[in-house]
Amino acid sequence: MRTPTLRAPLLGALLLLSFGCAGAQARPAAAPTPGPWVNLLEGGPAKHWRGYRMDSLPSAWAYDAATGILTRTRMGGDIITREQYTDFELEVEWKVGPKGNSGIFYHATEETAVIYENAPEMQILDNAGHNDGKNTLTSAGANYALDAPVRDVSHPAGEWNAARIVVRGDHVEHWLNGERIVEYRLWTPEWTAKVKASKFAQWPPYGLARRGHIGLQEHGDVVQFRNLRIRELSR
Repeated sequence: MRTPTLRAPLLGALLLLSFGCAGAQARPAAAPTPGPWVNLLEGGPAKHWRGYRMDSLPSAWAYDAATGILTRTRMGGDIITREQYTDFELEVEWKVGPKGNSGIFYHATEETAVIYENAPEMQILDNAGHNDGKNTLTSAGANYALDAPVRDVSHPAGEWNAARIVVRGDHVEHWLNGERIVEYRLWTPEWTAKVKASKFAQWPPYGLARRGHIGLQEHGDVVQFRNLRIRELSR
């Protein structure tokens, strides 16, 4: 006659176990842990960078170890990271002179003659002094010629700007001076339509790579970079 008294505790234990398993199954998977930050100027730029379609770093890019500033001083070509990245977060401060123009490329390959024929670009610009600043699609922070910033938060020529690029899967964000100013998705029908309607339509490889180099543009103007670091998000 003790069986009824044993059933209740046993039933309770089974119910608790059942709820515990259900809770464990409902718990979302933990987000991937980002990799460590890598300073892309530590040890000198030649350690992390080389010229586009080159083995070494062009001498036009000068580095001052005392200030940690990388400067494009004269004509010499775009540069790219030695490493390639898929999902990542990039942070950098940049500064241009009056009418200055440059850019930060990502997912760059070397299958075309020049980098802008294959890689998306975050525009670097003196908005007030350069003609490209009159068009939001080519203004500072834009996904060049495709996605305009929601507002102009750039600092004028001669002042530092803090940029951040986040790429996770097909999702891309451009941040400038603490504000997210561009957000778009790669490889969607909308993205494809924008590319086909732009100058990039003449270069079939444009924007298709899912992994590639980070690039800094040499556009004939003096541009400076500092506090340049990256971490991978696909870990």
